[in-house]
Amino acid sequence: MKTRKLGRQGLEVSIMGLGCMGMSDFYAGRDETESIATINLALDRGVTFLDTADMYGVGANENLVGRVVRDRREWVIVATKFGIVRGPNGDARGINGRPDYVRQACDASLRRTGLDIIDLYYQHRVDPDVPIEETVGAMGDLVAAGKVRYLGLSEAAPDTIRRAHAVHPITALQTEYSLWTRDPEDAILPTVRELGIGFVPYSPLGRGFLTGQIRTPDDLADDDTRRNHPRFQGEAFQRNLDLVREIGTMAADKGCTPAQLALAWVLAQGEDIVPIPGTKRRTYLEENLGAIDVKLDAADLARIDAVLPPGAASGMRYPTATMASVNR
Repeated sequence: MKTRKLGRQGLEVSIMGLGCMGMSDFYAGRDETESIATINLALDRGVTFLDTADMYGVGANENLVGRVVRDRREWVIVATKFGIVRGPNGDARGINGRPDYVRQACDASLRRTGLDIIDLYYQHRVDPDVPIEETVGAMGDLVAAGKVRYLGLSEAAPDTIRRAHAVHPITALQTEYSLWTRDPEDAILPTVRELGIGFVPYSPLGRGFLTGQIRTPDDLADDDTRRNHPRFQGEAFQRNLDLVREIGTMAADKGCTPAQLALAWVLAQGEDIVPIPGTKRRTYLEENLGAIDVKLDAADLARIDAVLPPGAASGMRYPTATMASVNR
């Protein structure tokens, strides 16, 4: 397994990580036995970077990841997040970046995972009511206390990233990035590269849309959260499906799957980028890892860019209310 460095503080991880969210929340078809087998296969294949959060399954996902990795703790990098608050039944209760909450959330994550230290600790969303300096200051205290190794932010705007990094070195920024979400190219990627911060794209497969496996909205279960996303609704769905068909054509010419082409494109955007495609099934894990061997030359990248330039996707990436919490 190839590796890449995130940030300038010494963190090195596999070139591709595994997003574990769907194993416990938001998507239908969850099977804990298969999820555990998927994580173990990822580790067997050399994936060293696992991504979870305290809000995924209201703590259940941290517990799941922790149970699997404890026997291989010496080389597995576990990233988790705090800040999106949910009640015991999963109800949304806002965003919290207060220093006292940062400390409480970290201790709770350590208990759920059963780990003695969190490798990479992200603020999941920026709290507009708490200065970022206060939140990151509390996160830095966790590093000093030996509870956290490296710090990260998620969906933070360039100015917020700069202010945070001035308080304590930020190792990684996690933000949505894929062939149909190229917004970070405008200001976020230049900012993190200037500061020496690694970039971790989540949803690099467009929440599964770029795989070509979703052909109608009816392919999504009734309780699948993607049904609420504008890109999966109405005319936007059909226009996005047309783009995916173009991806399928290019993938066939390269002798790979659409998912592998989409991931290979993300990997080709820079040596400081480590995508974390999420899956809860071994079959899709194997397919995703195959993208590492797909090589895209300048002509391939130009062809892809002609079909999916920035802004090509139809619809916002989140519902309106959720969009208010990103890039701030």
